[in-house]
Amino acid sequence: MEKTVMKKKNFIQWFKMMWTEHPLFSTACALLVMIVLQTLALGFSQGSFSAWFSMWLRNWINILRNNATIGIISLGMTFVIITGGIDLAVGSTLVAIGAIVMIFIDGSSTGLLSSIGISGAPAYLIGIVAGLIAGIILGEFSGILITVGKLPPFIATLGMMKICRSVTQQCMQTLNPSVPMGFTKIANVTIGKQMFMPIVYWLIIAFIMYYISKNTAFGRHVFAVGSNERAAKLSGINVQRVKRLVYMIMGLMVAISAILQVSRIGAMDYANAGSGYEMDAIAAVIVGGTSMSGGKGSISGTVLGVLIIAVMNNLLNLIGVPPFLREAFKGVIVIGAVLLQKKEKV
Repeated sequence: MEKTVMKKKNFIQWFKMMWTEHPLFSTACALLVMIVLQTLALGFSQGSFSAWFSMWLRNWINILRNNATIGIISLGMTFVIITGGIDLAVGSTLVAIGAIVMIFIDGSSTGLLSSIGISGAPAYLIGIVAGLIAGIILGEFSGILITVGKLPPFIATLGMMKICRSVTQQCMQTLNPSVPMGFTKIANVTIGKQMFMPIVYWLIIAFIMYYISKNTAFGRHVFAVGSNERAAKLSGINVQRVKRLVYMIMGLMVAISAILQVSRIGAMDYANAGSGYEMDAIAAVIVGGTSMSGGKGSISGTVLGVLIIAVMNNLLNLIGVPPFLREAFKGVIVIGAVLLQKKEKV
């Protein structure tokens, strides 16, 4: 009996230690709870286990595919927040880049490239490269405003958010580019009757970002800048360069997401597309254990954070919670995650 009590006490102590000292562990536990609740909400009314599992698997594929865009943006946001910054312009930047890509790939007679005889795969490649370059440039511009202009990241990216969307809407008033069917295959190719490609892109990019954060000098510099910017400068790290590169990577991640969104949906709503993406990405990063004060976080935690937010949205939909209230639940989770971070520092 005493041994059983001791084992329980030891387990409780171990669990408490892991929960408070290892954010990845607590995030994984939270995700496990969400998965169990979602599974219960799906129900077990199917006639056989294979039918139930097929339904459960389709549900998961839909969740992952629908959140791959936010997942990719969240990877870039992780680096930004680790350095102590923030980027509120990701949704508007996505719209601007999406518009640029659509102008290049438009196969109609009014298309930019089709009017000079370039169409099909060559036009798609040029459009993708143009979108990636545009994302890097826009990210670099935000980085310059922050490092050279000495603007707080909140103000710099808030200004970029307003500029990118309004300029895009103004420029696209007289243009109505169409997305060729061939371009939609980038995100909509079926593998085993399922559209896995957005998920595959997300996982590949997550692995690359994980490698950069763990195994490169730049990754170490990102954490050093976020932990103590002055100490990083004294140790010889070019802090301004690191910050500019971080925002360039953020722009690149948004560009990839914009290309995938244009390919997956086949259109771009310039007024509403990307709306709220910045909050979703920040929420996923914070829930994943990255500290808002910088210097602490992980790509693995962010991937789990995206899954938690995605599963929560799906669960709320399954149990019939009104759409407007779902954002309230997301807000509660973010506040709770930040409060836990504060508690750890005390």
